[in-house]
Parts: sequence; structure tokens; C-alpha cells
Amino acid sequence: MSGTSGTGGNGTDSPAVRLQALFEGHRLTPTQRRIAHSMVRRASEVPFLSSVELAELAGVSQPSVTRFAVALGFDGYPALRRHLREVAPAEPVAESGSCNEYQQAVEAEIENLRHLAEALADPGPVREAGRTLAASRPLPVLGLRAAAAQARGFAYFAAKVHADVRLLDEGGTMLHDRIDAAVRAGASALLCFALPRHPREVVDALAHAKEAGLTVVTVADSAFAPVAKVSDLLLPAAVGTGLAFDTACAPMLLGRVLLESMCDDLPDAQARLEEFDTKAAARGLFVD
Repeated sequence: MSGTSGTGGNGTDSPAVRLQALFEGHRLTPTQRRIAHSMVRRASEVPFLSSVELAELAGVSQPSVTRFAVALGFDGYPALRRHLREVAPAEPVAESGSCNEYQQAVEAEIENLRHLAEALADPGPVREAGRTLAASRPLPVLGLRAAAAQARGFAYFAAKVHADVRLLDEGGTMLHDRIDAAVRAGASALLCFALPRHPREVVDALAHAKEAGLTVVTVADSAFAPVAKVSDLLLPAAVGTGLAFDTACAPMLLGRVLLESMCDDLPDAQARLEEFDTKAAARGLFVD
């Protein structure tokens, strides 16, 4: 977990966390952020990759990898790789064997969830985010395009325990107006789900929210996502890229974890849930 300028704590010591710490404090170009993101996602393999292999993994040119290493303060990629073998030692990843492409996509998602579990060993950022969101009345929840489903799911459950949740899942000229309306109504924070491909409109909306005085909490696919610069607290959870369309199991689970944390700071959360269950039973709302 991280804010826009830190990992959020030292509760983990995984290769991915040590890699992310290596990149922090450096002003990286979009191409370099893409390389960094690819390295964090495949932290166990990176110390064993050549510059050409890393370039193919990140979808960039080999010279871009060399420039990236220099930007981090190394003489070149070989020096960076030697450093990685010291600070992020790991065994080479085993071959996928007879797994088909669908199984490989599932395995990749399992790895994303494993990285999320490692990050949550330091619960500080999620607890801070939960307190921030619980205190906001109303609570706007933003998610456009690919992230709309994540925002909608969070808002659906959050509304059961939070007095005023406002879902912002449609873009357009009204988006800034709705953020302004939430501020006028007393909002102090905004939660955003941001997933690839990142709409420019989301970055603009978050910048507007910050200018309006809101604390921006963002669940994104990477600490290097374009929304990082307009977020006060960034909670990363990787997406799977092995299929034609990205898979977002880790961001969804992180959203549920964030809900749990928010409930911890809402004194009447349990009472609200019990009241809902009582009313649902009286209405015959669900099939047993």
C-alpha cells in the first residue's frame, strides 16, 4: 500500500515491496512507470531477466530499459540487475508446464492476490483510508469505464452502513458538478477506483476534487498509475492481463477490505446491517 510518496510502512519484506521502494522518490516518465509496474508485478522473475526480456515484458524498447536503469542511478541495466539480485532475491519461476491459457490467467490472478496479501501485512494505509471515508458525509465513489463495476459494487455495500453514498459512474460535463454538490453537502473525501485503460476524465476529476478540498483515496492497478499524482492515498492492487480483457480480482477484494475497514470506524454499522436483515426478512426479499 502506498500514498503518492511512500509505501505506507515496512510491514512487508517481499521482493515486490522492496522493488517498489527502489522506484520511489524518482520522477519517472510514463514509459519508465510502465517498466516499473511490470517489474513489480513479476518481482520474482525480474532479477533473472535480460534487458531485452524485460523490454518485451513491459512492451517497450530495449534502450528504454537502459534509460530506466540510468534514471534510477545505475550505470546501466546490468548494474541494476545485480542490485536486484541482492535486494530482491527470489527463485526463478517454474515453467507453466501443461497449463492452458485460461489456467495461466487464473494462476496470474492468484499471484496478484498473493501480492495483495503481502501488502496488507501492513494494515496502516487501509485503516487510514477507512477512517477517512467513514468520516465523509456524503461519500462520493468514482469509477468510470472499466472501473465502473468496482465503484458500483463498493457503493452498493457501503450504502448499507454509511448514511450517504453517492455513486459517480458516468462521465460527462456533469461530473464536476456532482463533485461540487458533494462538497457543498459536506463531503470531506472521495473514493476512486481507477483501472486500465485510465480515462483522462478520471485524472481531471480527481484534480478537481483535490482543488475543491476533498481527500482523494484511490484504488488503482499500480502505485505508478496516472492517477497517483492526483491522489492523497493510493492503494494498489494489480489487474490480470493474460486475457483479451483485464481481470480485476485483486482490486475488487481490496475494495471489500476497504469496506471492512470503513465499518470499523462507523459505530452504527452493525446495527444498520441488522436492521437491513430484519426488513429484508419481513419483505421476503431473498430466497432462502
